[in-house]
Amino acid sequence: MNAKQKAALAEYLIALADDELILGHRNSEWTGHAPILEEDIAFANLALDEIGHARLWYELAADLLGADRTRFPDQQVFFRPAADFRSLQLVELPKGDWAFSMLRQYLFDAFEQHRLVGLSESSHMPLAEIAVRVRNEELYHLRHTRAWVTRLGLGTEESQARMQAALDALWPYARGLGAALPGEADLPLGIVPASAALYPAWAAEVGAFLAEAGLRLPSETAAVQADRAVRSEYMQALVTEMQEVARLDPEAEW
Repeated sequence: MNAKQKAALAEYLIALADDELILGHRNSEWTGHAPILEEDIAFANLALDEIGHARLWYELAADLLGADRTRFPDQQVFFRPAADFRSLQLVELPKGDWAFSMLRQYLFDAFEQHRLVGLSESSHMPLAEIAVRVRNEELYHLRHTRAWVTRLGLGTEESQARMQAALDALWPYARGLGAALPGEADLPLGIVPASAALYPAWAAEVGAFLAEAGLRLPSETAAVQADRAVRSEYMQALVTEMQEVARLDPEAEW
């Protein structure tokens, strides 16, 4: 790849990493508050996985940019202003109730499986190797959240109502998963899959699964929240909290 293409791929990877990081941060907010102890531990581990995947993507971006891969992830996480993140607004939304968090994780993981299949076939071998590793772990996440969506969707009248309310709120944001990531348009064929091409299979898959779980997809006419250059109203508070300790002493060694 030439320098322009490396910069484009780094931009793409940072957006992927931002999604994983912010989703992991939101999931970590359930630690000590999940509905049952076993799930408290499971969801905390899932949050750690997401943050670990973010580190892998940041490190690969550092390699492409010629940056220090040991310092680059921390610089991206702890010393970037909120406006410079490129996460999807879907992952920035507050955790909501348990139904909201489970459904968001399911929708994200289902799309991520399609993306990781494409990335695992990338002609850029370091990217393909990481995608294979991440996909194996994310598959467990998807199985876990599918089980919860079914349990709550077909559970009590209250759990079904909460799931439907979560789906109504999340769907306009989830549809943004099919929008192109930063840098995607500047990459040659074979490096990353086109996000828009992944959307139809994902939409068909989740639509059928959610129907089996007793849930109705909202109208497709709702506005899609997909602009990664625009932060949600919740992101500044999230970033302030996430960076609070690191910014007290930026030169500290842990």
